[in-house]
Order: sequence, then structure tokens, then C-alpha cells
Amino acid sequence: VQLQASGGGLVQAGGSLRLSCAASGSIFRINDMGWYRQAPGKQRELVAAITSGGSTNYADSVKGRFTISRDNAKKTVYLQMNSLKPEDTAVYYCNADIIISVLRKQDDYWGQGTLVTVSS
Repeated sequence: VQLQASGGGLVQAGGSLRLSCAASGSIFRINDMGWYRQAPGKQRELVAAITSGGSTNYADSVKGRFTISRDNAKKTVYLQMNSLKPEDTAVYYCNADIIISVLRKQDDYWGQGTLVTVSS
């Protein structure tokens, strides 16, 4: 199983970016999916998460600016980021709780990270 993230880049403050993360491989079911970020010198933090049923939660710092969504048929999670601020600069990682077989328990998978840089 692999998670492939894309969509990062350099943007000016106030701009927008859309991150995507697609899961591939032998997958029985994907439960929760989410996005985390890690800024230089800081711990990794949860940005947003979404359940298989579509319930979402967000870090207070991104509420009203970021929107997480998913396409279960495409096994893909998205993060639409609007009104970006310099403090949003970080490496963004996607995460998914995946069951690869009906006989296996859920495991935690991570994407490779995509850099988002917001200039002031």
C-alpha cells in the first residue's frame, strides 16, 4: 500500500493550493484519512481529518480557510487551502487508516510529504 501526495508548492500569502493524496495497492477498506503538517523545528500536527462517512474535524488554526474532502471511489483525500498565511508553511503529510484484508486489522499509513511554502 502506498500514499502518494501531490499539489504542494510556493504561493503568496492570501493565495490557494489544493493538495491531493491517492492510496494504491491491495486495499480492503480505508477508514479515517487526514492531513498533518510539520514546520521546521516544530512537531507534526493534525491539520484536518475526515471519516469514511464524511465527518470532518480541523485544527483551530485552519478552520474557515481549509477544507478536507475525499473521493472513496478514487481512494483519494484532498485538502483545499485558501487564504494561506506564512505560518502555514510546512511539509504536509497525508495519513490513512487502511485495512488490507478482511482478515487483517487496521494499519496506519503515511504519504511522503509535500512542501507548502507561503511567502509574505
